[in-house]
Amino acid sequence: MMTRWALLPLALIAGAALSLLALVGIVLILAYPRLPSVDILTDYRPKIPLRVYTEDGHLIGEFGEERRHFVRIQDVPETMKQAILAAEDERFYQHAGIDFMGVLRAAYANFVGGGKRQGASTITMQVARNFFLSSEKTLTRKLYEALLAFKIESSLSKDEILQLYVNQIYLGQRAYGFAAAARIYFNKSLNELNLAETAMLAGLPKAPSAYNPAANPKRAKLRQLYVLRRMRELDFITDAQYEAAKSQPIHASRQIDHFPLRADHAAEMARQIVAETFPQGVYEAGLKVITTITRREQEAAWRSLRQAVLAYDRRHGYRGAEGYVDMKGISRDDDEQLEELLSDYDDDEDLRLALVLSASAEQLRAYLPGGEIVTIEGAGLKFAKPMLDEKAPPNKRLRRGAIIRLTQEKGAWQIAQWPEVEAAFVAADPSDGAIRALVGGFDFNRNKFNHVTQAWRQPGSSMKPFVYSAALEKGFTPISVLPDEPLSISAEETGSQAWEPKNYDGKYEGPMTLRTALAKSKNMVSIRLIRAIGPHYAQDYVTRFGFDAEKNPPYLTLALGAGSVTPWQQLAAYAVFANGGYKITPYLVKKILDANDRVLAETQPARAGDESLRVIDARNAWLMDSMLKEVVRRGTAARARQVLKRDDLAGKTGTTNDYVDAWFCGYHPTLVGVAWIGFDQPRRLGSGETGGAAALPIWIGFMETALKGVPEMQREMPSGLMRVTSHDPVTGQAISDYLYSEALPEPAKASEHEPSPAPTQPPAPVEDALLRPIAPERRVAMPNSPTEATRPSAR
Repeated sequence: MMTRWALLPLALIAGAALSLLALVGIVLILAYPRLPSVDILTDYRPKIPLRVYTEDGHLIGEFGEERRHFVRIQDVPETMKQAILAAEDERFYQHAGIDFMGVLRAAYANFVGGGKRQGASTITMQVARNFFLSSEKTLTRKLYEALLAFKIESSLSKDEILQLYVNQIYLGQRAYGFAAAARIYFNKSLNELNLAETAMLAGLPKAPSAYNPAANPKRAKLRQLYVLRRMRELDFITDAQYEAAKSQPIHASRQIDHFPLRADHAAEMARQIVAETFPQGVYEAGLKVITTITRREQEAAWRSLRQAVLAYDRRHGYRGAEGYVDMKGISRDDDEQLEELLSDYDDDEDLRLALVLSASAEQLRAYLPGGEIVTIEGAGLKFAKPMLDEKAPPNKRLRRGAIIRLTQEKGAWQIAQWPEVEAAFVAADPSDGAIRALVGGFDFNRNKFNHVTQAWRQPGSSMKPFVYSAALEKGFTPISVLPDEPLSISAEETGSQAWEPKNYDGKYEGPMTLRTALAKSKNMVSIRLIRAIGPHYAQDYVTRFGFDAEKNPPYLTLALGAGSVTPWQQLAAYAVFANGGYKITPYLVKKILDANDRVLAETQPARAGDESLRVIDARNAWLMDSMLKEVVRRGTAARARQVLKRDDLAGKTGTTNDYVDAWFCGYHPTLVGVAWIGFDQPRRLGSGETGGAAALPIWIGFMETALKGVPEMQREMPSGLMRVTSHDPVTGQAISDYLYSEALPEPAKASEHEPSPAPTQPPAPVEDALLRPIAPERRVAMPNSPTEATRPSAR
């Protein structure tokens, strides 16, 4: 009797299944002819996002609503296929679209379980649903799903169906397909995934949000364990592989737009250029943008800028907790709630987000996204020591519930903080303007403003070389002598108020040559020099280098860099000294390809050596190069020579009034680079934070990598120069230098009473600055320089 009753559920289920099959058969006969065509599957054209690459083939950006990396089924690792089959459809290669054994098994499990517990949707049915049907859960839709599955199976091979599934299924975080998910969650290609990561991705189709390994690591782990167990039961993996994968730690990225090579601002610039060139369907057609950036140089620029900014930040002390969350009733083992508390904050690869679990003057314990709990003691607490004191301000003190940042140094955790200061760095080939590296700010995700192209800042002393170059054209020479002595300009002379400029260090050294004055960045000599040649002449002259006349008015303060420039302009301007006198146009996009790698647009840059590009005399460029090398040999940038141990480097530091902006603009004959550091809302960087102290380390760190293995190079002296001997105005010792061999007019004498407008005030920060476009006659195939600033796209 008991046996008969035990078999009753099975009999009922079998009867229901047979009835369902009969119904499917009837509907199949009646509805099959009216089913949609599956041509969309046989001619599969997925929406492929716009992708941006370095010159040497590394992905740096991706733009489109759907993140997708199309992959052929033969290129999908076998382990990935097995994990998908184990999780979704183990009999995929045996059934004809509907797994009737699976239907019976699911029905029995649901009947015994007292409710809906399992489904029996095959991979083919999921493909049908994704391409043709809505997600509503009705009997009619399920019948159409089954019918479409039969039709798909009759039109495509199993591998073709699985290829569609692998590329089309939604896996959360705007990722469509497993290749895109591997990149977004683990920053890897499919071939680079380990077994634990593979199983975790295979578990996502069931519920991408619930099993998101970044947002819900605990639930994702449970789902991963199920997939691994099924893989073991199906003999896809061994016991040893199963045990190893179970204990393998998972580090999933919380950031959607995270690429191995950080070049976010450059990628956004490239996106704007492509969108202007091909405005229709730019984010769906699979266009590829090849930039001029190289991986080695971009990595060096990113790393050096981050290190210099964090070093500056540590010099100015700890500001306290980033924020606080309510920890009431939450235990340190409740990963899900702890992750929820951190969900409003961005994690970072260098400055790890952390939630304080407990804190004292001797020890701090913190929770990191993903479940790791770390302990910081001793030296790791030193930076934040004042905020661990009971007397620290309540809104800054480190206590349970505080949001902080941590970094690792030599394997040990230490407290850090997110810097408030910003920075920028850009480097290019001075022969044609090809951008080799570009970092537009400390972190694109927090601040998308591109400081390389959009930040109009005072250049400070980094403007002096252009005034000195103008003076050479007016008859001055590197051994011309001017006094480094205090200078007072009366209110009567300025027409408004008296002006008493000073050297940045407040020291004066008397008469000196222009070569020495530039090396030591003497303000008094520069002001006397611009008075001698005339501010209007100087203003007109600097426009040869690409600076805007209206942003650099013809006042004496032009010699001290009181106008406004961008790092992008500085790059083009210093390239003139580096390449022998030619004005090149920096460009970022090398070419644009379609989805089949056909060239749609290509940049053909003008190159130094084309005399139509010459803006200063070759002799002038050579003399300025030799004077700027003196800045690195014995002047304000001597640290560069000490670290890099080269004699073919040149450049100029720049520090604005009251230490608001710090610059270093320098070059090697093959590479010019510009570094800037300052606050978005201009304010003091702090005493002693000069261009040499704050910005030069960025440039040095970059050049250490970029010039590794590059031999020293000295420029050949052009004709028309002659060597002369003079005497040092201080020591009386004989000195020699070069000057134009042709007779030149005597330089105008500086007048201590030449009327001059009052110094300009520092310009207000530009919120939405317009970036200068390339002149139309220079456009070869695309608008390849910064154009009017647009809002960054969703990335």
